[in-house]
Amino acid sequence: MSMTGTQPSGDTAESGEVKHPFHITKEEERKLRLKGAEAVPSLVIGQATSFDEYARQLMIPPAVMDLARKAEDLRLSAWEVEAMRKHLAPAEPGRKVGLLRQILQEKKGNDASHPPYIRVACTGRGDYDYLAAKHGHLHPDDHPKGDIGSPVVLEIWPAQHYSPIHSHGHTTGIVFCLAGQLDVMVYDRLEWDATKLGLLTLTPGQCAWLSKDTYAVHRVYCPLDGGDGITGPGYMNSTAEFGASFHVYLNPDETAVQREDNESYSRDRFKYVHEITKKHDFFETHSDLSWGILRRVLANTPLT
Repeated sequence: MSMTGTQPSGDTAESGEVKHPFHITKEEERKLRLKGAEAVPSLVIGQATSFDEYARQLMIPPAVMDLARKAEDLRLSAWEVEAMRKHLAPAEPGRKVGLLRQILQEKKGNDASHPPYIRVACTGRGDYDYLAAKHGHLHPDDHPKGDIGSPVVLEIWPAQHYSPIHSHGHTTGIVFCLAGQLDVMVYDRLEWDATKLGLLTLTPGQCAWLSKDTYAVHRVYCPLDGGDGITGPGYMNSTAEFGASFHVYLNPDETAVQREDNESYSRDRFKYVHEITKKHDFFETHSDLSWGILRRVLANTPLT
């Protein structure tokens, strides 16, 4: 778990005031980071540098370790990161916003309960693929509705934006940091007042994980510089800073671990706690873009 280069977090203040997204004080943050660093099984998959770390990682399920090993060499290239910055940047005088900022604006208009982030399906289509037509990469008539339940997604987290508290149900998966920096808070259950199990910071190359029985409920936040304002419902940042993560979610029949109960049994739909009402709701896992479309847009984005 890396603590290097951590920016001031949007949820804390020197006075002890509680703010979004984790609703904790500085002292609570310190304690939760210590709990995260000592959690059993380990919250983070990486190269063990001590006997204790090795023992804590030994408790991680083999199916998860297999996913992490396959992802360990993944990286976004420098030009992909820079092109994403171009498309996340706020509008400049006389210029249109990029594709990613446009999607964020559309999503904020549809749901202002939390700052929006972007899901990119590595298989299938995205709901906003049709916006790429304006960038010359898709025919205007070719915009079917996005597919649901992609097992592999790239998530783009603008600085100071975050997810609601959500559960991944029965799925088994990983959250692998590709760019920037991400804070992950893990909870013991899906409730607004759930006990916080630990807080960790991921930097590129580090991997968190989840299964039905362990760390299935979490919240993800990008603590980098978002510009003016304080994060919270309705917030939209004013910088091009971002974090990016690679997610894999396998259904029980894909990991040979199955159990029947009333929880979500598939990656097609996840439960979350609404940031304003504090009540449970469901999120159908439509993606915003497809990777094939996004990569074509990035490859044709001037970087100078």
